[in-house]
Amino acid sequence: METSKGFSIYTPKQKPTNSERSELVDFLFKELGKYGDPKEDIANCLKFALAENKKSLGGFALVYRNEKAEIVGATIINETGMGKYIPENILVYIAVHESTRGQGIGKKIMKKAIATAEGDIALHVEPDNPAKFLYEKLGFTNKYLEMRYQR
Repeated sequence: METSKGFSIYTPKQKPTNSERSELVDFLFKELGKYGDPKEDIANCLKFALAENKKSLGGFALVYRNEKAEIVGATIINETGMGKYIPENILVYIAVHESTRGQGIGKKIMKKAIATAEGDIALHVEPDNPAKFLYEKLGFTNKYLEMRYQR
């Protein structure tokens, strides 16, 4: 896929090149900072979205580039396959380059993700994450308290 200003959408049918894949994983790892995960986990999430995992239903990744074709924002959304009782999609990662935060790029990415996804979208956000306010403005609500049991 040619890289130019604007959105690139990667799906199981339109996969990124190896260099685009590495660039996306590196970008998310760096820009997620304390809210992120190890690169290996981000790469596995992308593989899941691209249906490269036997258990995967797919999903998509959105990448937003500036006029220099540099990534300034990105998100990865995985399909859950659990429509009607759990949202059909989960937004796993979203990040905006630190030098462009506050310029509406996150909102643009979220709106494109909402328009692209088929069905409802769930996401997890830390209470102190400034992005929480954007999600609320876009209509996301906090209906549940999440609890996890870890082995």
